[in-house]
Amino acid sequence: MALITCRDVSLRYENTVAVGHVSFTVSEGERLYIVGENGSGKSTLLLGLLGLMQPFAGEIAYSEDLRRDEIGFLPQQTPVQRDFPAAVREVVLSGCLGRCGMRPFYSAADRKRCQESMRRLGIEALARRSFRELSGGQQQRVLLARALCATTKLLLLDEPATGLDPIVTAELYAAVDELNRRDRVAVVMVSHDIAAAVRGGGQILQLDSHQGAAYYGPAADYPASAAGKKLMGGFRHD
Repeated sequence: MALITCRDVSLRYENTVAVGHVSFTVSEGERLYIVGENGSGKSTLLLGLLGLMQPFAGEIAYSEDLRRDEIGFLPQQTPVQRDFPAAVREVVLSGCLGRCGMRPFYSAADRKRCQESMRRLGIEALARRSFRELSGGQQQRVLLARALCATTKLLLLDEPATGLDPIVTAELYAAVDELNRRDRVAVVMVSHDIAAAVRGGGQILQLDSHQGAAYYGPAADYPASAAGKKLMGGFRHD
């Protein structure tokens, strides 16, 4: 079942086209990696999927089973966000805000959901720690748990491994992989790690600032494609 369908979508900032004529679907339990050079519109496309930017052409259609407040989002972190002075439990629980509606408080169900999200990400022992005191890898797990509080269906991740060392990156990818495979949570991930995207399976969408989608198809076929050869040749992989 398709959760999101993009049909010939174009997005722009003022008079500058950021994403042009892109079509793809994100289905239940699917994994989609969005790759491309800097400035190709990857993060902008995520904003469009979240409903924070409206297409000036084309359409983004959502399944009847997916409300926009049921999409979990892990954005790129800023230095200010990394220094946020709150307890881990409060950060994770804030992922339930979209479900609160007009309620001025968290419900028992929200708190149970928060606890379950922390358990699934292995951060229960950090619940009372200050977020600002955690390592980069721990902070990303906390923010992933926060995103998971918002959804059981779809996670959007914008460069989640930026600034993390290889071991912590592998652990974070493993956590995302488990959520996708075990719980059938669909994952859309913007990434510069092309090799990891190919290994991860699923689909790859390569954006190009000039032609929209340079590639959209199975990850296994991407390295042999013209777009894949060009982009992978331009990045170093350790």
